[in-house]
Amino acid sequence: MATIDRQATTLALAHALSAAERGLAVIPLSRTKLPALRSPHRDDPAAPPCHGECDRFGHGVYDASTDPRRIRALFAAAPWATGYGIACGLEPHHLIGIDLDTKSGTDSSAALRELALRHLFTIPETVVVLTPSGGRHLWLSGPPDVVVPNSASRLAPGIDIRGAGGYLVGPGSRTEHGVYSTAPGTAQLPPAPCPTSLLRLLTPPPRPHNTPTTATPGQQGQGLVQFVLAAHEGQRNTRLFWAACRAYENGFGPQLTEALVDAAVRTGLTEREARSTITSASRMTSHRS
Repeated sequence: MATIDRQATTLALAHALSAAERGLAVIPLSRTKLPALRSPHRDDPAAPPCHGECDRFGHGVYDASTDPRRIRALFAAAPWATGYGIACGLEPHHLIGIDLDTKSGTDSSAALRELALRHLFTIPETVVVLTPSGGRHLWLSGPPDVVVPNSASRLAPGIDIRGAGGYLVGPGSRTEHGVYSTAPGTAQLPPAPCPTSLLRLLTPPPRPHNTPTTATPGQQGQGLVQFVLAAHEGQRNTRLFWAACRAYENGFGPQLTEALVDAAVRTGLTEREARSTITSASRMTSHRS
């Protein structure tokens, strides 16, 4: 049973509500930086994939909300929470987190500067969150139609990316290693737009806009299947989600589902994971239409 620190929980809730006022969807976190509420389906291995459709708490980042009433209810259900997570990739900011780690023994800040010089971009003034270990989280805003995947040290050693389906520990959170805080002068800044050159490094190749009009759904679909098959570990779910979104946007999602599931399973995902991801893509694209 988690120890309850009511003062830390009260402060975390206050910070979470303040973040929500800025349009940032939040969830309660425990001292381990993990979501404070466990899955309601944890004792039922046969339960179908659920991202909150059951209307119960405990679905991690899928519980995230900007609604003060829901946030208070989440924290009431997790009185041991001492921090909060900020969901990435959601409206209105479509937040992207650049996590510059120090624990790996590498100079991640220098690695980011080297990338900036090589690819000709500059990190703009934006929110910077200081971590207890001496690292930094840079908050950037992405375009609404771009899905940025989560990754660990793919960009460079010590640089982790928090994108769609991920979350950042919010400033004011207390963890077992200390307190997260904003760097001086950055607390009231909005997340700055992600530089275009950096965004290209963070995302899968964009959908071609010059596809010949003679291309058939079958031809387009085969390209999406090949895109999924080329995924490496850490990219599989994101590539599948991106490909499924494109298929549904072009009107042949249902026809391509089985081929996408088969491709995803061949890369290492389970059939259950693949179908859940494709369902999420279908739901997201239907909301946009």
